[in-house]
Amino acid sequence: MPIQAVIAQAQEYLRAQDIDGWLLYDYRDMNPIFWDTVGSIPNVTRPCWLWIAADAPPQLLVSYVDQGRFTHLGIATTLFVSRQDMTAKLGDILNPLPSRDRIENEAKPPRIAMEYSPQGALPRVSRIDAGTLELVRSFGVDVVSSADLLQYATQRWNDEQLQSHLAAADALGLIVRQAFNRIGDAIDDAPTEFDIAEFIRQRFLEERMVVTDGPVVAANAHAADPHFEPTPDNAAVIKRGDWVLIDLWTRQPHEDAMFADITWTAYIGDSAPPRHRQVFDAVIGGRDAAVEILEQAHSNGEILQGWQLDAAAREHITRAGFGDYFNHRLGHSLGREVHSNAVNLDGWETRDTRQLIPGVAVTVEPGIYLPGEFGVRSEIDLFMSESGPQITTQVQRDVVLIDC
Repeated sequence: MPIQAVIAQAQEYLRAQDIDGWLLYDYRDMNPIFWDTVGSIPNVTRPCWLWIAADAPPQLLVSYVDQGRFTHLGIATTLFVSRQDMTAKLGDILNPLPSRDRIENEAKPPRIAMEYSPQGALPRVSRIDAGTLELVRSFGVDVVSSADLLQYATQRWNDEQLQSHLAAADALGLIVRQAFNRIGDAIDDAPTEFDIAEFIRQRFLEERMVVTDGPVVAANAHAADPHFEPTPDNAAVIKRGDWVLIDLWTRQPHEDAMFADITWTAYIGDSAPPRHRQVFDAVIGGRDAAVEILEQAHSNGEILQGWQLDAAAREHITRAGFGDYFNHRLGHSLGREVHSNAVNLDGWETRDTRQLIPGVAVTVEPGIYLPGEFGVRSEIDLFMSESGPQITTQVQRDVVLIDC
């Protein structure tokens, strides 16, 4: 997204929330949200600051050494030559901010947003070190979290980004079924989990999609490890009667393409064992319970927070008797990274209070993992459109049976 559009959206949010500005800081890539905002700029070697005021033009504060790196942004830029000079000029930006009368004419310090999360409650947002926070607060400002602001300004998809995601989702739906077919076709040749992962990576290349880390191809007890990744050394041979979980993710190769991410499960044989089917049914029931409360909330004109969907899925899985084996969040944000910077569906690892606003996308992926036995996860992607939640990937309704 062009930086001027990000700035305009940020200012819209700042004014609506009575926040004086957004101060973005980075040093040596410690804050990727800075670069989500300004775009990729190589070889920036010194601290850099971007101040987006609610009611004034933005300003950059960067080192004399890096002065030529930011000129294409068209933003007024101040250069510093030393630590002392940087601190003084940062003060010049922040000190003019007036105190505001907010409650019965009681003066309150100016409020500025930074990539800070109280007590580190939202690690994805918690990007500013304690010393920098102390420095900024020394100028007499109240620092608040940018969690909802950055989601609103940088993480909402436009139509082109949505279309790129849908293309990746279509590719994943095709490739996961081809991977299961590959297992069936090769079963007499003793395929390993790594062999099938290599097949998937090759199919990504053939479909002109990117290969990052992964995929997860996990049989039997390996499927009880949520992020198992097969290697030539640890991969098991896949056999008749095995349970197989495949989690795969990709995007188109251009810079502004959005990821898709799915997980499916299969059994090699005519009928999945009752225990596997029982766990599978509990997982998809939890997945569908989360989607249902989101659809109902939209119908009622309500906007839910991430933790609320996690709670709905977790309640269903607990009632089914497997609550002790669902030990990760329900889902994560999707974007240019497969785990991106908007709301997560999480009331377990954190309590994500960010809202599912139009324009953001998430995975919905409950899992039950029985140590030493097997695991089941069912993952779909969901985009929040203006007209309501839209499932963008194929939805697994039953165990895939691999005929061999």
